[in-house]
Amino acid sequence: MILSAGLGTRLGDLTQETPKGMLPIDGYPILAWIVANLRRQGVTELVMNLHFFPEAITDYFVDGAKFGTSIRYSREAELQGTAGGVREAKAMLEKGGEILVHYGDIVTDQDLEGMLEQHRATNALATLLLHERNKSNSVVSIDESRRITGFLERPSEEERKQLTSNWVNSGICLCSPEIFDHIPSTGVVDLPRDVFIKLVDTGRLFGFPLTGFRCAIDSPERLESTRQAVAEGKICFHPATLDCEVDGSGE
Repeated sequence: MILSAGLGTRLGDLTQETPKGMLPIDGYPILAWIVANLRRQGVTELVMNLHFFPEAITDYFVDGAKFGTSIRYSREAELQGTAGGVREAKAMLEKGGEILVHYGDIVTDQDLEGMLEQHRATNALATLLLHERNKSNSVVSIDESRRITGFLERPSEEERKQLTSNWVNSGICLCSPEIFDHIPSTGVVDLPRDVFIKLVDTGRLFGFPLTGFRCAIDSPERLESTRQAVAEGKICFHPATLDCEVDGSGE
């Protein structure tokens, strides 16, 4: 599931009338880079949640066929949060196996196979892609087995002192179908704040270290940084090279 319903307010004028996921990088929208990375790794059954200017997304992707995928849409009249968005799409997601949840502003070329192998081997409820960074929105501690032993979301300076770790949540996770049992049935619900923190005590929340390129496009500066990374060949794929009918009309 690609979480693509957000307003993108931190990008200012760029997202006044354009969903964040449709901002172009080398002629292809952010969401196209996400879909292309998933498709090249064999992930072809996709769900996107929609809220802000949804037609901009559906008109471009339609049913996903031009990317060699199948895309279904979960429309939210009111934003439900990251976990709430997954909950609202339950009927589309629960009949399969593991569910990959991918924030719609994350451009990455991360190889997901190793993450999936670990997720299955540990019988995890959720496996979070982690990277190392100071002063992020989250602080995550892991043990030698990569089991997550502590998780703080948007901590205060005093709370940060509780966990001496540079690991942070990357906005991509693998979830077992059991995850729906841990998502509150109503209201606006956030994955890190309302689900992941509570999963720590189950012993079935794990982390997997980032090994590829990754950028969260939550500011004009990061959008430009990702464009530069593409220009410098720092991402190991490009939507234009996929064997499918993508026209690059993201501009």
